[in-house]
Amino acid sequence: MRADVDVADVDVIIIGAGAAGLMCASTAGFRGRRVLLVDHATKLAEKIRISGGGRCNFTNLHTAPEAFLSANPHFCKSALSQYSQHDFIALVERHKIAYHEKKLGQLFCDGSAQNIIDMLVRECDQAGVDLHIGRKIHAVDKREDGFHVRFDNGSARAQSLVVATGGLSIPKIGATGFGYEIARQFGLKLRTQRPGLVPLVFDQDVLSRCKTLSGLSVEAEVNYRTTAFAEGLLFTHRGLSGPSILQISSYWQEAKPVSVDLAPQHDATAHLLGGKASQPKADVANCLAELVPKRLAVELCALAGEAGRLADRSDKYLRRLGQMVNDWQLLPSGTEGYRTAEVTLGGVDTDELSSKTMQVKSVDGLYFIGEVVDVTGHLGGYNFQWAWSSGYVAGQNA
Repeated sequence: MRADVDVADVDVIIIGAGAAGLMCASTAGFRGRRVLLVDHATKLAEKIRISGGGRCNFTNLHTAPEAFLSANPHFCKSALSQYSQHDFIALVERHKIAYHEKKLGQLFCDGSAQNIIDMLVRECDQAGVDLHIGRKIHAVDKREDGFHVRFDNGSARAQSLVVATGGLSIPKIGATGFGYEIARQFGLKLRTQRPGLVPLVFDQDVLSRCKTLSGLSVEAEVNYRTTAFAEGLLFTHRGLSGPSILQISSYWQEAKPVSVDLAPQHDATAHLLGGKASQPKADVANCLAELVPKRLAVELCALAGEAGRLADRSDKYLRRLGQMVNDWQLLPSGTEGYRTAEVTLGGVDTDELSSKTMQVKSVDGLYFIGEVVDVTGHLGGYNFQWAWSSGYVAGQNA
């Protein structure tokens, strides 16, 4: 890494030294390209470092196009086939990084996310990449002799420019909309950006119950229209989080309800009515607590109306309570926003790009990769795989 020298002519300039940028840089470098990788952040690849609780969920064994959202669901297919999860796993194994599958195909480092960062930097070093961090980009333009990039203490010129600036999520680690600005500068269409894989927040009535249950986690199935995710759900003092909620947030549209099944393996109505027949003197909350945690059972009973003994409650009440367990209709008031969102939905319209090379169709030598593009993966390592795949493809062509 260098921080105080001017740079003249290179073959490829990559803006953004995150997951996609690092992968692209080493790939292009190993092709014999002279590569300059520049980033405004002073700490390298912070999003990798903080991911997966510090252990980096670096890919998913089940990566497939169906796990990605885009206005064009077919766009990601070429990149994912050119550089698959198995290719990245082979790279990890070549660097002797120990890893494990946590669940649902999610692969994590046994040690630290820093292992992945160190691996990518090593690859860049071996490929002869010139890496500059802590350099704010002041201007980007295309002239007859190539792309010119002006940044702190220097400038560079190259025939190819790759934009790997990420999205708007988690601004405290340096996320900006700079990549979208470059896209607009070159007249490219953008899909509306919004936070994805983000906790949902609610108005006061639901929020007060979430606060009461804060810290409680349950296995739940969350549905929105025709999409459903069955994973953990976490009550927080701000609303609802956990994998199932984060997943559905990428699909949720404002002013629309989501349905939460708090006991997806059980018919709560049948359980309650059966309990009334077999043990009528039992407390309703205790009967329900056989399906969900006691704190949650008590709160649901309060929400449905006064509880008490099963024998004293009407079948109508028990059916209403059962439906609330299996089909709790909730209307989010919004999300926690980019502050906690893991990804940014939307971005550079894929119609503007070649799916085979990631190059802009209308501007020779200009590429967009990673999160800045309108391709967003599910939770569980898919977004990193998109970074590796799109970065590799651009690196093979820039």
